[in-house]
Amino acid sequence: MFEAVMFDWDGTLADTRQVVVASFQKALSGVHCKISDKIIERLIGIGSAETFKEILRSAKVTFDEKLIKSLVEKKVENEIEMSDEVKLFEGSQELLEALRGEVKLGLASMNDRAVISNLLKMTNTQKFFNAVVTGSDIVNPKPEPEIFLKCALKLRSRPCTCVVVEDSIFGVEAAKKAKMGCIVVLTGAYSRKEFKKANPELIVNSLKAKSEILNFIYR
Repeated sequence: MFEAVMFDWDGTLADTRQVVVASFQKALSGVHCKISDKIIERLIGIGSAETFKEILRSAKVTFDEKLIKSLVEKKVENEIEMSDEVKLFEGSQELLEALRGEVKLGLASMNDRAVISNLLKMTNTQKFFNAVVTGSDIVNPKPEPEIFLKCALKLRSRPCTCVVVEDSIFGVEAAKKAKMGCIVVLTGAYSRKEFKKANPELIVNSLKAKSEILNFIYR
């Protein structure tokens, strides 16, 4: 049995894809950079700053840290403005309710703290988490394991007793590096075939597979 469960937010607990993509696109329009939505979708999970850097490199746009910081600030503002469009995925609330009080619960999201704090309040889900770590709290983004290791430390749990619930390849790689278990939900931008190569312990279509997820956690 695992004693702690860590959830990603974007694409895992909440359906944020359209809002996240739009917030990036709106910020990028200010520097006249055009990129496909799909590229942004597949970068969700590595943090705002790294996402902007990858996009600008691919578009061959010169940038410095000052520009990246400015873009991140605009993206955060955009996302908060559109936050009323964010909805929890079906099954999220029910799974959190089932786990609450049975295991320690952590949120480990590479999104910015201002965005996450706002969304937790709006969805009334802050009550579920014993620890919240965001991209604003770490130096090395996913696929490095820092965010999960920091969350485990806050939960006072050894990594080997933790399981991560993720929707991105970056998250699975980070969980593996942290020596944690990993459950994948197919609600992000990646296919089952892609995830099988990353070798998570369990792949489910959505968090509505509550019984299957709980059986794995409590095994």
